[in-house]
Amino acid sequence: MIGAALALVTMFLVLLMSLSQGLYDTIVRSSTTLLSGHVNVGGFYKAKATDSNPMITRRDEVRTIVEREVAGLKYMVDRQRGFATITSDTDSLQSVLAGIDIHQEQRLATQLRLAPRRSYLKDGDDRVTGDPERLADGDAIMLFSGQAARLAVDVGERITLSAQLIDGTVNTVDAEVVAIAEDVGFLSSWNTFVNQATVRKLYQLNEQTTGAVMIYLDDPGRADDVMKTLRPKLADAGFELLDHAPQPFWAKFDVVAGEDWTGLRLDLTTWRDEIAPLRWTLSAVETVSGALVLVLTVIIVVGIMNTMWISVRERTNEVGTLRAIGMGRREVLLMFLLEALMLGVVFASLGAGVGAGIALLIDSASVQVPIEAMRAVLLSDVLHLVLEPLQVLMAVLGFTAITALAALWPAARAARMQPVTAIHHVG
Repeated sequence: MIGAALALVTMFLVLLMSLSQGLYDTIVRSSTTLLSGHVNVGGFYKAKATDSNPMITRRDEVRTIVEREVAGLKYMVDRQRGFATITSDTDSLQSVLAGIDIHQEQRLATQLRLAPRRSYLKDGDDRVTGDPERLADGDAIMLFSGQAARLAVDVGERITLSAQLIDGTVNTVDAEVVAIAEDVGFLSSWNTFVNQATVRKLYQLNEQTTGAVMIYLDDPGRADDVMKTLRPKLADAGFELLDHAPQPFWAKFDVVAGEDWTGLRLDLTTWRDEIAPLRWTLSAVETVSGALVLVLTVIIVVGIMNTMWISVRERTNEVGTLRAIGMGRREVLLMFLLEALMLGVVFASLGAGVGAGIALLIDSASVQVPIEAMRAVLLSDVLHLVLEPLQVLMAVLGFTAITALAALWPAARAARMQPVTAIHHVG
């Protein structure tokens, strides 16, 4: 019975870790596709002290330094950054503009899904129209379904973008809606993808001006180290840098506008900084996972200790006989510990194997997330489980070690029995 319980608990632990890792990977993958690179070289340009324009100049020089200094660089993209009013014939909304070159974006097309017309038009149907690849053609914009519903526009219609320039004047550009994507949580409520050339035209920028150079790494876990490496290299190249602040760029407008300097200053951030509004989700996932692991551990420790106490009690006579024929205390201790270790290895491995199989089946089934609020938090409508072999191994070794430790005190008690007392023990 304790073996079955151990296998069941290990199975649940493997499933829990796979779910936790899957949630973490989904949030990181979605946010670093839609919002941020693993490391970002952004900044602000101020023609006068009260400005706060999210742009950098000398783009090619920045890219050259990144290519030369960053080990494990996978690829990088340029994204324009802006803030504009989007107006249709019926309504308007404020949105952060992400000016992209769709040919540079290796993951965007796979991360976003086009929305059926019924999700944004009152008389719409299940047809999916539009093509994100058309963001490379002329003045083009891709909306999310919630934005399209508010503006009451469909693919092929034109809308107007208006934004304030550095000199204080307001410029406008007409853009064609070339695609409408499904909402992906709160990010899609204020973020819009636009042709990079359209943003340059709107803000009257040259080719060497961009919003940020977003760096993608082979190992996202090295983001902090890469940022620390780049800061002195960029400073040596003559760039002035802002002090590191772990916040998204749009949260820094008021701070930058209140500082008494002009010109360009770079602002380096990691993906964790840029997804600050989502950090509570990651913290919640880690906290809940830790609490559940603790509960499972306590359950198995109590169960094993009780079982070993019962085992020692029921075999007191046998222990006394073994001690009487010459078995030492150390051997008795090792005998009970070996029994616990075998119990842990066999049933923890069995439970881990079953849990791993279930996790792989669930992930391959692409289970839809039924709760809208959960989809908004995950930035995905599909449940994703990630099975890490090292985590499975740690689960087996961990529960095996816990089993041995839980059996240590009952085994020590058995080893301390006097042979005569143990042989005459009744009940």
